[in-house]
Amino acid sequence: MENTELTPRAGAPRSRTEKAAELLKTGLQRLPLRRLTILGALCLGIYGVAAHPPVQTVARGETGLRTNQWTGGVDRFREGSVLVVPGIHAMRTFSLRDQVYRPERDGEPGLTFQSIEGLSLGVDFTVRYALDTDRLTTLARALPDDIDGEIVLPIIQGVLHKTFSRYTVREIFSARRQEIQSEIARELQTRLAGDGVKLKDLAIGKIDLPPDYLKGMEKMLAAELASEQMKYTLELKEKEVRESELRAEADKVKREKYAQATAQEQIIAAQAQAEAMKHILPFKEKQIRQRELEADAEKAARIRNAQAAAEARRIEAEAEADSRRKLADAEAYRLDQVGKVNSEQMAREGAILARSPLLIQKTLAEKLSDKVQVIIAPPGTNGRFIGENLVGKLPAGRED
Repeated sequence: MENTELTPRAGAPRSRTEKAAELLKTGLQRLPLRRLTILGALCLGIYGVAAHPPVQTVARGETGLRTNQWTGGVDRFREGSVLVVPGIHAMRTFSLRDQVYRPERDGEPGLTFQSIEGLSLGVDFTVRYALDTDRLTTLARALPDDIDGEIVLPIIQGVLHKTFSRYTVREIFSARRQEIQSEIARELQTRLAGDGVKLKDLAIGKIDLPPDYLKGMEKMLAAELASEQMKYTLELKEKEVRESELRAEADKVKREKYAQATAQEQIIAAQAQAEAMKHILPFKEKQIRQRELEADAEKAARIRNAQAAAEARRIEAEAEADSRRKLADAEAYRLDQVGKVNSEQMAREGAILARSPLLIQKTLAEKLSDKVQVIIAPPGTNGRFIGENLVGKLPAGRED
C-alpha cells in the first residue's frame, strides 16, 4: 500500500521532489541507520542544489555583479553563466540597454506642471537613460532594487517641476523652449550622474495650454504671425529691391565692360590705323607732291599753251588786221580807180550823149529789155521821143 501511494500514476510527469522522496523511502527500507544518515545529508544537499542552483545566467544586454558577503568584494561578469555559492555570494543583474521614460496622464502622454503664473499645462516629454557601466561596480551596494522608481523617475519629475515653475507659459511654449530644454537636460545629467545613471537624450514634445490662455495665445500668435509675415514680406521686397539693384549694377558693369572693350577695340583699331598711317602718310605725301608737281607741270604747260595760243592769235590778228588793212587799201584803191574810171567813162559817155541824145533811150531800152516786156509811157507833147518822160528833159543847151 505504501509503495502504491508513493508511485505516481502512469503517464503523469514526476517532479524532482517526488523522485527524491521515492529514492529516499526505498533507501530507508534497505539501508541501516548510519548509512541512512549519510544518505539523508546527501539528499538534503542535492535538494538544496536543485532548489537553489549555484549557477546563474547573465542574459544578453545585461551585466552581473557578484558580491562576496564575507569579504565585500564585487566581481563583474558579461553575458554567460556565473558560479554563485549560496551563503557566500550575492548576485545582481543590471540591464545595459537604454531605458525610456515617457509618462502618461489621463490616457495621454505627459505630466501636468505649473508655470510661474500658477497656470497648469500638460507637457509631453521623453527621457532616455542608461546605467553608467564605469561606475556600476562602485555604486552596486548603494543602488536600490527599483532604480527607475526610486532614483530616476523622482529626479526627472523634481527637476521638471522646479524648472517649469520658474518660467511663464509663453516662455515654456515658444519664447525660451529650447533654452528650458537645454537647462533641464544639464541639470538631469548632473543629478543622475551622481547615482550612476547617464542621460542619453531629453525631448520635450507637445505642450497643452489652458483653454483660455490658448485662445489668447492663438490671437497673439496670429498677430505675431501677421507681423512676421509682414516682416518677411518687407524683407522679400528689400531682397527684390536689392536684387534689382544688383542686376542694375551688373548691367552697369556689363555696359561699362562692353564700353571699355569697345573703346579698347577702337583704341587698338586707331593704333593700328595710326601705325598704318605711318606708312600711308609718306605715300600720300608722295602722291600729293606728285600731284602738285603734275598740277604745276600742267599749269606751266597750260600757261605755255595759252601764251602760245595768245601769241598765235595776236599774230593771226595782226596778220588779219594787216590783211584787212591791205584789203581795205586795195578796195579803196580799187574804188578810187573804179571811180576814176567811171568818172572818165561817164565823162566820155556824157560827151557822147551830148553829141548823140538818142543813146540814152537806146541804153534805157537795153537795160530794161531783160526785165520789162512792155513799157507803157505817155506820148510826148512836143512830138519827141517817148522816153523823155522817163529820163527827164535834156539840158536846154543840148536839145538839138
